[in-house]
Amino acid sequence: MILQVNNVSKRFGGLQALSGVSFELPEGQIMGLIGPNGAGKTTTFNVINGVYPPDTGTVVFKGSDITGAKTYEIARQGLARTHQIVKPLNELTVRENVIVGACFGRQNLPLGQATDVANEVMEFVGLGKRADQLAGSLNVGQKKRLEMARALAARPYLLLLDEVLAGLNPSEITRMTEIVHKIREQGISIIMIEHVMQAVMSVSDFVLVLDFGKPIAYGTPTEVANDPKVIEAYLGDPKLAEQLSSHDPVS
Repeated sequence: MILQVNNVSKRFGGLQALSGVSFELPEGQIMGLIGPNGAGKTTTFNVINGVYPPDTGTVVFKGSDITGAKTYEIARQGLARTHQIVKPLNELTVRENVIVGACFGRQNLPLGQATDVANEVMEFVGLGKRADQLAGSLNVGQKKRLEMARALAARPYLLLLDEVLAGLNPSEITRMTEIVHKIREQGISIIMIEHVMQAVMSVSDFVLVLDFGKPIAYGTPTEVANDPKVIEAYLGDPKLAEQLSSHDPVS
């Protein structure tokens, strides 16, 4: 297992954001992490990559206990992430943004080698032609790909993707989904938070569902989509409930 999350809980004042969250991620697999808004998905990411220490429980990455470690220490070990709200360095170029990921990632590359990695990754995500453009001038879809490129430049073993499809049009979703498949083909493990249900179900090997900070279902996309507890959790969001009930797994 590349990642083991064991009985993790996290409270913010009177809010119990996570309660007894446990799961394992096999190496080279994609896990979808889904649930209604406020279910604790991003908090789970924040605990895994060191933004918040858990109140209880442990996080084990590649056999090492990283519970409560600093984010930069975890990045050096080969765990990278994107953010739900894109955070480009707007006054730097696209290339310079991606270079930052390479310099501060697992390989701790010097500037010259980091530039080579950045050029390679920009081509991979389809941003090669925009390398010298200021990051702040990109549209939403391009900024999502920049987030992914910066994370990939860190040369991670595990990539956490937080709603990389949010705000994209159908063609952009298709393109981004193709990139996710190609990342997995490189041997990189992925956990993917997503509300675009058809897309996340089509790329995931298995899915974990959170509701009010607690795991309520875990299994293959088909098993999860037909789980009564999951359907009930989504009833408050008719659009997502409809997506879930109409899910047709793509092999």
